[in-house]
Order: sequence, then C-alpha cells, then structure tokens
Amino acid sequence: MKPVILIVEDEADIADLIKYNLEKEGFRTATIADGEKALERIRSSPPVLVVLDLLLPKLDGLAVCREMRRDPRTKAVPVLMLTARSEEMDKLAGFEAGTDDYLTKPFSPRELVARVKALLRRQEPVQAEKTEWKDLVINFERHEVRLKDKPLVLTPREFDLLAFFVRNPGRVYTREQLLDQAWGYEYLGGTRTVDVHVRHLRAKLGPRAKWLLTMKGVGYKFAGEKDP
Repeated sequence: MKPVILIVEDEADIADLIKYNLEKEGFRTATIADGEKALERIRSSPPVLVVLDLLLPKLDGLAVCREMRRDPRTKAVPVLMLTARSEEMDKLAGFEAGTDDYLTKPFSPRELVARVKALLRRQEPVQAEKTEWKDLVINFERHEVRLKDKPLVLTPREFDLLAFFVRNPGRVYTREQLLDQAWGYEYLGGTRTVDVHVRHLRAKLGPRAKWLLTMKGVGYKFAGEKDP
C-alpha cells in the first residue's frame, strides 16, 4: 500500500482540489481541517509528506511544523506550506519553522503537484553512496548524516543543500545557483531562503560550520577537509 500524503487545510474546496489533483497522479491522501488533530495524526502515523495550510483552527501551520521538527519520528517528513500571504517575511518565518517549500494561494494545481513530486524525489536513493570529510559522513543512499559518529538530523532541504556542497567543494555558488542546482527547479521563495537554510546547517554542524564559507557579495562555498 502506498504511503499517505496528509492534507491539512480548513477550507473544504481547497482541500478537495488538492486531494483530487494528487490522487489523479496516483498518490494516496488523507485530509484534516485543524492543526491539533493534524499533529496527533502525524505523530501516530507519520505521512510521507504534509501539505500544510498556514492559517488553521486551534494550532497554526507554523506551530505544527515546529512540533514536527522537534519529534525524532517526524523531523524528516517534508512539509509544503500553503498560505494566502505573499510577504517575504512570512515565507522566511515558515522556513525558520522548518518548512521545506512554500506555495502562495491562489496556486496552480500543476505547480502544487510538481512541488510535491520534487520533495518526494529528494527522499529517493541517489547514485553515489556516501562521502566522508573527516568526522562528517554523508550517506546519500540513506539520506543520513553523521558527525563525530552521532546522527545529525536534517530536513530534506537542509540535506539537499549539504549534499550539493560536499559534491562540489571549493567552488563559489550564488544564492540563485544554489536554489536552482541544489533543489532542482526555479524557486519562487526568494534568495534569502538560502541564507535561512545555511544558518540552520551551520547550527547543526557545530565545529564543522566553519566549512560553509560566506563569500561576501557573491554567495557560499564548501571548504571541508578530508584526511590525508
């Protein structure tokens, strides 16, 4: 049986639109109309992906996302946030909470499906198995990262960004290039999204955060070290 995509949306017509278009593509879905019930469902039976409205009864989308990222069982579940707000600060707040992607209402059903597929593709095994940079080990096939032999839990977007950096060490990339090449399509959330994810990565990498260098006025590069 295929895993479920959970749709958390309190507007019935929008929930039905999302459900129809995802199921037309062969996905299984479930729908919930408030944040508290959604969080209970996510914790009891983690879905493969959550399409999450920002403004929800009882518990808003940002709170749901934060709670998901605190729970080891749901930390890595991709979240596509839906909102009627289009201000950059609202989008950045979503990424700070751990959202993986962002779509502003009204949206094209085709674009929603494309973004869902893109998020799910990041969960699939990739060709190269793993790479090691001193005590930082990235297993691409399993989507696992270990630092000093301890697991490092990253969101799907954080993993994609780190994977791109370690596969392309020493080269400087602009924020636009990182959006396009690390995540595979033109992203409409703005280039400050990259800064948010780099900051999150650095916080999690601890002593290895120094390997992610900011190139002032240009972008970022990875300057990791391997054992001789």
